[in-house]
Amino acid sequence: MRQENCLNPGGGGCSEPRSRHCTPAWARVKPCRKKGKERKGKERKEGRKEGRKEGRKEGRKEGRKEGRTGSHTCTLKHIHAHPIIQTPVALGHLRVSWPAALSSSLWATARALLLLCPTPSWLYKFPPFAPSLEQRPLTPAQQTRQDQSVPVGSMATKCGNCGPGYSTPLEAMKGPREEIVYLPCIYRNTGTEAPDYLATVDVDPKSPQYCQVIHRLPMPNLKDELHHSGWNTCSSCFGDSSKSRTKLVLPSLISSRIYVVDVSSEPRAPKLHKVIEPKDIHAKCGLAFLHTSHCLASGEVMISSLGDLKGNGKGGFVLLDGETFEVKGTWERPGGAAPLGYDFWYQPRHNVMISTEWAAPNVLRDGFNPADVEAGLYGSHLYVWDWQRHEIVQTLSLKDGLIPLEIRFLHNPDAAQGFVGCALSSTIQRFYKNEGGTWSVEKVIQVPPKKVKGWLLPEMPGLITDILLSLDDRFLYFSNWLHGDLRQYDVSDPQRPRLTGQLFLGGSIVKGGPVQVLEDQELKSQPEPLVVKGKRVAGGPQMIQLSLDGKRLYVTTSLYSAWDKQFYPDLIREGSVMLQVDVDTVKGGLKLNPNFLVDFGKEPLGPALAHELRYPGGDCSSDIWI
Repeated sequence: MRQENCLNPGGGGCSEPRSRHCTPAWARVKPCRKKGKERKGKERKEGRKEGRKEGRKEGRKEGRKEGRTGSHTCTLKHIHAHPIIQTPVALGHLRVSWPAALSSSLWATARALLLLCPTPSWLYKFPPFAPSLEQRPLTPAQQTRQDQSVPVGSMATKCGNCGPGYSTPLEAMKGPREEIVYLPCIYRNTGTEAPDYLATVDVDPKSPQYCQVIHRLPMPNLKDELHHSGWNTCSSCFGDSSKSRTKLVLPSLISSRIYVVDVSSEPRAPKLHKVIEPKDIHAKCGLAFLHTSHCLASGEVMISSLGDLKGNGKGGFVLLDGETFEVKGTWERPGGAAPLGYDFWYQPRHNVMISTEWAAPNVLRDGFNPADVEAGLYGSHLYVWDWQRHEIVQTLSLKDGLIPLEIRFLHNPDAAQGFVGCALSSTIQRFYKNEGGTWSVEKVIQVPPKKVKGWLLPEMPGLITDILLSLDDRFLYFSNWLHGDLRQYDVSDPQRPRLTGQLFLGGSIVKGGPVQVLEDQELKSQPEPLVVKGKRVAGGPQMIQLSLDGKRLYVTTSLYSAWDKQFYPDLIREGSVMLQVDVDTVKGGLKLNPNFLVDFGKEPLGPALAHELRYPGGDCSSDIWI
């Protein structure tokens, strides 16, 4: 076959011998012929046989058309590369297998027409046009699933080259135990003139380097304030074997730079792959102060912003190409950014994304001022976006919901509800979809403030700064950074969460500290200071990450360098720590692992502030299923 007649998107000719495995039987095209000028040869005969089997009239009609134009494409060896017809209907990979419902003649006509031009990009948003998992002969496991009529969308954990991540959240729970963890370490506001860096920590109990920082990747600039991170691709691209989770994307909260780190070449010693300078983001997006990074099913990377170039509030979204990491522009329509920004989560089956808000960068850059709360400069809204139209369709005002930060839909992609942690109000709010298609919100958990003496204000909030859902959507976890406790709630009934575990890991109200608790609705006495392996822990539990199986919770103690400096001065002097908590997934409950401690106060260049955690294979807060 000539190269120009091959539908191989890579541009190369057909190198494989023709076989039934190369092209699904239903997708083979009858060979073309000109009237009165039959082509001879074995290939023509084989093609004619296949043509008789299906789509006879339509295939012959298309053959005549092709013949009149001088084209004589025969059996297409690489027809499986076409994004629409490559998926075998019998395998049940289509959420709605409407091609199977068509007669073979109608489908042959549709197939022939679709081959004449590329598939419009917008079609890829719909399930029938998802990339095929079958680009090679069936493995025994795949053949077994086909024979057993596997339900649509299901896939075993080990299915060959299925692309990144896992087919479902429950499949992810069967994934391997984490062996290393990546987390950014910050030097801004610590007094150490050194760049932030990405630390790699060994968390394998069988390793001789257990609980040690085994690698440090410094960034090339100072005072970036690395904060959160995400992947170039994740479980939203499961099923696309052309995608792989190889790069960690680290936006900078203060400098607005984006660092792309290669974690696949040497997972235990990552390398800097690319630096995206602020000027590129400013020029194409008009956004700055970047926060959450999520990978999209399109293969793009989407990053939320807190503000514009001048530090005013602007909750927009930067889009990066997931392969080249070039800045493509904004996800939202021109002029359609939210007033403020912070975190976001999307749920395509309900055509929705919801974003949260912190404050304008100029308000929070150098610390917390209670007067800014009184002035209404901190956020108290959720923004509901139309996922297809990229525009805000509803704004939810949160009663008792000051500073909504981390947001989590249930992992089940069919679910139309989730939770958001409101820091200053110390509440967990449940958001949900109504029968009419609009969205509502209700408070389901309230952490009462404590009346205190010797602190910034007469009442101290818990300050919920991070929340997580287990992959089976059974348990909700959150941290009270100021009170110092980590909590576990059973949310099997999302409207009525039930407290099942609580553990104090430092905080501002420990005995012997400067704060005296005058009135407490929950505790009878102030908790004891936390000492692990001889180290008194400064700060309180902040960022949390759960193992895939839900049995281990990792915790760090730094929130944001300016707030660390203000609320926990000893955290700046001593550095943050990383802890590990054992989780009872049967009855519920939390227990500190006394043998696990990573002390970032002993770093070579001085005490550092470690923040968000990521596992190489994905986790509870970076992967979204569609």
